[in-house]
Amino acid sequence: MAGRFDPFTRTAARGGRTDVPPGRGTTVGAGARERRWTPEGPLDLGLTLGPLRRGPADPTFRITPDGSVWRTARTPQGPATLRVARAGGEVHAEAWGPGADWVLEQLPVLLGAADDPAAFVPRHRLVHASHRRRPGLRLTRTGMVLESLVPTVLEQKVTADEAYRSWRRLVRQYGEPAPGPQDLYVVPDAPTWAMIPSWDWHKAGVDAKRSATIVRAARVANRLEEAAAMGPAEAVRRLEAVPGIGPWTSAETLQRSNGDPDAVTTGDLHLPGIIGYALVGDRDTDDAAMLELLAPYAGQRHRAARLILLTGRTPPRRAPRMPRGDIGRL
Repeated sequence: MAGRFDPFTRTAARGGRTDVPPGRGTTVGAGARERRWTPEGPLDLGLTLGPLRRGPADPTFRITPDGSVWRTARTPQGPATLRVARAGGEVHAEAWGPGADWVLEQLPVLLGAADDPAAFVPRHRLVHASHRRRPGLRLTRTGMVLESLVPTVLEQKVTADEAYRSWRRLVRQYGEPAPGPQDLYVVPDAPTWAMIPSWDWHKAGVDAKRSATIVRAARVANRLEEAAAMGPAEAVRRLEAVPGIGPWTSAETLQRSNGDPDAVTTGDLHLPGIIGYALVGDRDTDDAAMLELLAPYAGQRHRAARLILLTGRTPPRRAPRMPRGDIGRL
């Protein structure tokens, strides 16, 4: 991956920070199924669901001024739109579409009910302060692999803005309008991803290597979806059996699909330097040194990295930004 974020804003995005306005009460939309759920302990919807948003104009994700978080999904039962909002100590959820029952059943897990933040013990002053300021951080778990894998592959070796632009174009062109009142889209299904012609990948700014990886993954989507129920090591092996999927891509995917608290991202252009600079003042930290710094957080290294990213503590820029390219214009 290269050049994905500016010194603060991109780092905050990598940490999954998404600002959600305070709720203004809830109403049941027409045709919606409904569920209310009370989380155990603090819950920050923005921090928990933020990693699922792929850029501010993601057609599958939206935050509205009333404090609602909207998200679409292609569930095993079909397309669905989910709206979640805080209502006092409760979470009020509404869902539309054939997959409505599925997303409502999975709501607690999506909002971090399977996460165990008590297992995390800060070992650095910076991490302790970040952890204390964010008691509502929970690690989401979608239970769906391909929906996180495809945009992660799009983010390989390009800037975030390039990847977000590709994601928006492909989802709007090959996805379908989502059920419910918002004008969102549901991601394409696996057969559709596998059949996108080369010229449309090119127009979307996706090179042949990344598009081929997505096509290969889509053709074995059922096998990849099984990884959502696997342990960490087995899930990594299953994903990385697909050519073009390596440690960076598998970690970024399993952080979302499986809620893996230890899935630390390696092979990233910026992350080791950010971790090293934040913890020991060394901006030239490499993957090996980063893993050594995060060793005290074994089992919780992804959570530790997120808390560090959320501080916005990054080394000063000393090189020009990576130039943005758009192969779709060639």
